[in-house]
Amino acid sequence: MEKDTINNLFTNLQDTFDIEEPKEGHQNRFLEKLQEKNSAVAISKKNTSWWKSLSIAASIALLGILVIAGLHNNPTTKEQVAEISPEVSQSQVYFASLIEDQINELEKESTPETKKIIEDTLFQLNKLETNYTNLEQDLINGGNSKLILSAMITNFQTRIDLLNDVLTQIETTKNLKNTHDENYTI
Repeated sequence: MEKDTINNLFTNLQDTFDIEEPKEGHQNRFLEKLQEKNSAVAISKKNTSWWKSLSIAASIALLGILVIAGLHNNPTTKEQVAEISPEVSQSQVYFASLIEDQINELEKESTPETKKIIEDTLFQLNKLETNYTNLEQDLINGGNSKLILSAMITNFQTRIDLLNDVLTQIETTKNLKNTHDENYTI
């Protein structure tokens, strides 16, 4: 049945086929046009690859600049606190150096007898430092600035008092040990 359909198709289209021969040189003209087209495609591919590379490089450079700019635009917590209250920033530098000196002195006094009290003190100082960091965040987030600034200063004073008390206790312990040792003779 399919053969009948195909035969009918060819029979119906018999007088409509283009059976004329192409003009002389047709093949040469066709090949020339084909070569022109291929060279134009090759040139456009070269141009496209050049532009593509350039656009990728420009995109990467732009992205890098944006990342660097973004990193420099985010001020640290300390910078934000200094912007809100320059006095606290100055006080922080003073108190921090004072606390650091006392911590160094405390670590110099470390002996087997004082080891436990020093460890406990350092643990408490870390807690106070964490509280201070939370206070800084509260200040940046727009809390009651006078109350928070007062709490920040109190935090520093508490740390200094703690260190002073511990240093006094260590000194007392050393003195008691020395007097106790002096009372015993061999």
